[in-house]
Amino acid sequence: MQRDLIVFDIETVPDAQATRQLLGQPELTDSEARDALSGYFLEKTSGNNDFPRQPFHQVVAISYAHLICEPGEEGIEMVVRRIASGGERDSSEAELLDGFFSLIEKRAPRLVSFNGRGFDVPVLKYRAMIHSLSCPRWFSEGDRWNNYDARYSQRYHIDLLEVLSDFGASARCSMHEIASAFGIPGKLDTAGDDVRGMFEAGEIEAIRNYCETDVCTTLLTFLRWQLFSGTLSEGAYARSVLGIRNYLEEESSTRPHFARFLAVWEETSPS
Repeated sequence: MQRDLIVFDIETVPDAQATRQLLGQPELTDSEARDALSGYFLEKTSGNNDFPRQPFHQVVAISYAHLICEPGEEGIEMVVRRIASGGERDSSEAELLDGFFSLIEKRAPRLVSFNGRGFDVPVLKYRAMIHSLSCPRWFSEGDRWNNYDARYSQRYHIDLLEVLSDFGASARCSMHEIASAFGIPGKLDTAGDDVRGMFEAGEIEAIRNYCETDVCTTLLTFLRWQLFSGTLSEGAYARSVLGIRNYLEEESSTRPHFARFLAVWEETSPS
């Protein structure tokens, strides 16, 4: 059992420079290039989808919850240590990526994501290679069946979208849909479609805050899964949830997005 557990999420915008190279149009402004990239993928998909493929997503925020997993009287206890975003407001993409993969190199934590295998991890890998970064431990940790890339193993990476849909055997629900059903906060006042406009307006801190609330939603969903699967006892689950509430309350005076999350949690929780 890994002691460190990292629940993570990323926010991205279309990569303007890569688009200029792809289209051979160096004269495009950043905004024009991002619009052109949407048009390119619409054409590639016969008008069905303008969402860029993974290499063309520039990472602008990586947020995480760091939990410590320890043995207790009732089995595993999961204690939240920090919920934050990597780097600083003015950190470059390369610095954000280096921070993420350096954590893998140093601690080899267990990862938790929502659609991480389909989107976040491929984006992080492509973008790391764009910046000539290296993370050998990603590929050497574990064994043939249990490692960061093993789709059906939960030892190094749990993708909640995968496990909750039985790996596609049932419908893949959005995180907001699942959160709504579970009585926990989902999307608040911001959604992924808003990130590009926020980025172009220089609202980096707001993007980081939004990403952190998505991490909170992912974390609470993960704990519900851990309770259902028997990894956490009812007592350990209750203590973990209480610990998150206490953490958010302590931080809310200086981080208003946590206060907003708590307020919505109080409104939506059935308990």
